[in-house]
This record gives sequence, C-alpha cells and structure tokens, in this order.
Amino acid sequence: MVLKTNIIRIGNSKGVRIPKLVLEACKLKGAVNLEVKNGSLIISPLRRPRQGWAEAFRRMAAAGDDKLLDADSLPATDFDKNEWKW
Repeated sequence: MVLKTNIIRIGNSKGVRIPKLVLEACKLKGAVNLEVKNGSLIISPLRRPRQGWAEAFRRMAAAGDDKLLDADSLPATDFDKNEWKW
C-alpha cells in the first residue's frame, strides 16, 4: 500500500495524518516507535518489554529446554535441604 500525504502544521510542530485504514493494517495505536534509517522515517508499534516471553517459556518447557544447565555441579545448601519448598 502506497499513499501520498502532506506534512501539516500541528501547533509548533509538524506532523502527518495517518489514515485509519493504515493504522489498522499496521496495528498502530497509542505510543509508537519512530526510527530514522537511511533517510527514511519508520513508524512501528511500541513493543512492551518482555513481550512474547510467556509463549517462549511455554515452548521451552514443552521441549524440555528449561532445565538448569549446572544443577549437578552446584552443591545443595542447608536452605536447599531444609527450608526450600516448591
């Protein structure tokens, strides 16, 4: 999709009106990221920190990839033996 639009005055700044159809197609709402790359402006959805981690952890657990790598090399402490409960 290629659209032509004009840069307009918004208060003391300038901006671009983004049509609703474009906002919906790009899933843009609320805060966004602005990136300047090779002379172009890139507007992308704002990613939340740790977005997608829960699903990645579920896949790791299903594949058995969520085990401690050094569990056998660590000696159990008194806390581990007597106090820790799952």
